[in-house]
Amino acid sequence: MITIKKADEEGTRILSKKLLSLLEDKSSKLYQDNITKFGIPDEYVKRAFSENTLLKATETGKSTFYLALEDKEIVGFAQIIQQDAKTIELDRIIVFFPRKGIGTQLLKEIIQDQKQNGVKNIIVATGKEEDHARQFYEKNGSKQVDEKIIDTPWGNKLTIIIYNLNLEN
Repeated sequence: MITIKKADEEGTRILSKKLLSLLEDKSSKLYQDNITKFGIPDEYVKRAFSENTLLKATETGKSTFYLALEDKEIVGFAQIIQQDAKTIELDRIIVFFPRKGIGTQLLKEIIQDQKQNGVKNIIVATGKEEDHARQFYEKNGSKQVDEKIIDTPWGNKLTIIIYNLNLEN
């Protein structure tokens, strides 16, 4: 059975270790879908998912990690970033071992939790070529609101689709 919970400091440390360990296998689907596809350099990935980076993100109170657990094992996670009192950005949902419904469970927990906090909109950006992610967000009620080309921190250009999920409906 999958349970979803907000990560505390220890959960964030465990998440970092798990991510860095899983991303060592450059032939894995996780690595190919999330790193290779976007040309992200290994050093950037290691820095982005380091324990220090993840803990710093949560220290501000603006970033929250939700963990999907199966028998105390992290099988996926989501990260949100508070934009303002009424809007959050869903920075990412990643499921480590494809299992039906874990991403949806994470999203539903975020929606429920954030509605209680007075959030009215969830913004999410995904790569234009990420058909699976785009279908997921559209299936779960998100509406496309923009498409733009961005400069990534590692020097590439990326076409992204911006979605909005209105929580007032």
